[in-house]
Order: sequence, then structure tokens, then C-alpha cells
Amino acid sequence: MPARPDDVSRPTFVLASASPRRLDLLAQIGITPDKVAPADIDERPLKRELPRHLARRLAVGKACAIAERFAGSWVLGADTVVACGRRTLPKASTESEAYQCLRRLSGRRHRVYGGVALVDPEGGVTDRLVITSVAFKRLSSEEMAGYLASREWEDKAGAYAIQGLAAAFVRSLIGSYSNVVGLPLFETASVLKSRNLLRWHPPEPADAP
Repeated sequence: MPARPDDVSRPTFVLASASPRRLDLLAQIGITPDKVAPADIDERPLKRELPRHLARRLAVGKACAIAERFAGSWVLGADTVVACGRRTLPKASTESEAYQCLRRLSGRRHRVYGGVALVDPEGGVTDRLVITSVAFKRLSSEEMAGYLASREWEDKAGAYAIQGLAAAFVRSLIGSYSNVVGLPLFETASVLKSRNLLRWHPPEPADAP
């Protein structure tokens, strides 16, 4: 079964995110952070910053900001950016914002950029960028109104959660599904395994009757 390292002498492992989705996704690959510490950084894109650069910069920025608070620890940061072409869509905070996002996504293909960054106890940074292509069906006014009424869009990049009601809007997906949820598991596991932070153990033998 998968398990995170149990050696008491190992450095603390910190997740630089308050997202319950990322916690759940890490648990899926057998990782339980010692601490969860969301980073308070400015997530607004820079002038003319491409979505891919934003996702990577924010993942590294979050990890490094928390690494300053937890010196000598492993710190994992991540960020998810939804974009139509070169336009970064916001994390919707109002119904009007959410409506504008859904209108842009309706009937179109868009990209979800996932940045992952790991800061080691010595301050070194390893990062990855993952891109998933998602195609939405053309949404009717009734579908958009229903989704807005659900409030599921609140604080979601691009104003939708693929693991929820919006799954019915997805016509096709190319790439990592978990990236759209909030953390690309294959790439995250690869980074953690390369630093010996993810180990797979054979199951314990059943007790003899």
C-alpha cells in the first residue's frame, strides 16, 4: 500500500495550499502532509503574462513563501489556471464573473495549466507544468442558470468544478483529469518519488487463522 515516509528523523512535509481538493488528491497517492499552510501571495497575472507562465510562477511562489516559514522542510506548492487562448479566466468570486466565464467556455475548447513546485530542505526548487485540453458542450441559458444557482463555481478557476455538476458539460478531455481537479497526480508523484518522498510497500501478510 502507498505510504508517506514514517522516519521520525525526516524533515516535515508541508502542503502550501488550503484546497481540500489537493489534500484529497494527495491522499489518493498515499501522501498525508505533516502541515497545511496556505500561502498568502498576490495571484493576479502580470501585464501580458501568459497563462502557462502564471501557473508555474504561482506554484513556485507559494512553495517558496511557505518554505521561508518552515525552514528545513519539504514544501509542495501548486496552482491551477484556466485559459481561453491567451486569456486567463479568474477564480470566480461573483455570479457575474462566473457567468462571463461560462459564456466564454460554452462550446469551446480551453486549456487548464497546472503548476507544481517542490522546495527541498536546502531550498532547491523542482517544478513542473502540466497542460490539459478540455472541450465544453454549448451551454443553454437554462444550464448556465442552473449551474450559477448551484454556487459550485465559487472560488473555482474558470468558474467550474469538473468533479462536480460541471462534469456534464465536458464533451472531451485530453491530458490529466486530476490536473483539472487541482493537482496533476502523475507529475506530482514523479517529483515526490524522485526525492524519495513517495514509496510503495507490499501489503502486510494476513494473519494466519
